[in-house]
Amino acid sequence: MRLLDSQPLIKLQHEFRLSMRRLYADLCRELHVDYVDLSRELKLPTGFFDHLQSAFPLESYSTWKVVGWIETLNDLVYLLDVYRQLKIEQDRTEFAAQFFDECREKFFEHGYFDDIFPSGRPHVRGLEKRLWALCRRLAGELTQEALWFDPGLSVTWLRRQKLGRWDVPGNLKEHFERAELPGAISTGIAGAWCEAPDDMRKVLSHSSGAVVFRVESGRIKVRVGRTVSSVWSGQGKVRQWHWAYRSSMVAAKGKPDPVTVGPTLVYGKDRQPKTVKPTDPRQVDRITRAWETIRLAWTEGHDLLTLLTDRIIPLQAKGVVSFSYRHRPGLSFINCFDRGNLDLIDDLIHENSHHHLNLLLRKQVMYRGDRNQQIFYSPWRRSLRPLRGILHATFTFTMGALLFEQLSSWGIGRHGASEWKRAGLTMRDLQRARFRCLEELASVRYSLQDLHYADHHLGWLTGSGRRLVGQLTDLIDRVERNSKRMARDIDRSPFAPALRKHLKELQAARHTYGPMRITLVTS
Repeated sequence: MRLLDSQPLIKLQHEFRLSMRRLYADLCRELHVDYVDLSRELKLPTGFFDHLQSAFPLESYSTWKVVGWIETLNDLVYLLDVYRQLKIEQDRTEFAAQFFDECREKFFEHGYFDDIFPSGRPHVRGLEKRLWALCRRLAGELTQEALWFDPGLSVTWLRRQKLGRWDVPGNLKEHFERAELPGAISTGIAGAWCEAPDDMRKVLSHSSGAVVFRVESGRIKVRVGRTVSSVWSGQGKVRQWHWAYRSSMVAAKGKPDPVTVGPTLVYGKDRQPKTVKPTDPRQVDRITRAWETIRLAWTEGHDLLTLLTDRIIPLQAKGVVSFSYRHRPGLSFINCFDRGNLDLIDDLIHENSHHHLNLLLRKQVMYRGDRNQQIFYSPWRRSLRPLRGILHATFTFTMGALLFEQLSSWGIGRHGASEWKRAGLTMRDLQRARFRCLEELASVRYSLQDLHYADHHLGWLTGSGRRLVGQLTDLIDRVERNSKRMARDIDRSPFAPALRKHLKELQAARHTYGPMRITLVTS
């Protein structure tokens, strides 16, 4: 598979959808057969989850919202199994120690680890209580989200069960991982929402967001204390939202659906999520312009971007770089406030590259035996990282080097200056793109050496991992061949001292950390 060829990825994405649909069916079966007692205690509507299976179109099984929901359900089933084992375990201290290590590797992207081991140590005291509290929280979030995938399906299921009503406890606080607004209900599978009217928002402000959703034959209401508000009603094909319905803003064309921009996630001074707010349309315009610039400058990169990125969340967070989650493919959190237009273009490709590698890792095992040891120096974080982190960084920054190479070539020629101006870029940005290309070229070369060492000396890469590293090496060779002119230009530019400093830092790091020694690994 050529990394820049979108056709094999289209096939792989189809396989991923089928596997997620099978996983969903398997999880529902496990809840019915193996965890019926715990499901009942958590008030999980397992029958309703069955009802939803046929409602999701196949294409949705690779999107951020549906995949994220199924992955959360998978986490819950895993935690229920751990909970059941813990209750009958004789040596709870040893069990807690093993679970601690497993959580650290399995849930490195989630906050689950902090929920289960808040002290950062494998304390067994109170573990059962903490574990059950997490299961209860996940069950509540799953049920609320499932309820609003399609309110018509919720009402239909109620009638089929011949129930008079169905009360579902919920919460309308902001949700940081999905970037959902406070006082709003996320609905559908593409990120739309409906907003509470002013009187209900006032009541919600005094309730910490806690609500009860009441499903009835033909409508769904929200109750907060003694206040009741009708949100949705429908009979047959006639459906009506009683709260204001909002569709996400569209930034670009996608495959098959458009790329949307959601609300803005705001961080505080402590670099932690603080709130979610509506997105300024000017940020959508910037994202659209950046997307179009990638289309004009790098066709292959644009094809991958269009295929793998579904939704963008503007991130207002000083000092926080853009990020994404493995379990929410296609969802990119992009810092639009603390970074310029060239950075915005870079960040779109960077997060899309994480989606790209995560899709490959769904299919192939690329490394093994590393035991999550942080022994490889990262030129980007300037700290030691595990093999997984080095592989992701090398992949994404190789794509970054390719992007900057293409932008630099696009900026050359009779109409180059005008093209860059229309893209919201300056001639200094052109120089900086060339500098960034050379900077990433040197950093990727550094980490490729460590990946080759991990393969040939430590035996940590599989055949698939070795082939991936080989393709990354070929791509970075291509960048180097095309960078000769760039190097001469940067050597005469204001960026020359920064590049020389970077190269010296890499030399010092290699001298300090060297190739990994077996004695380091096993100590």
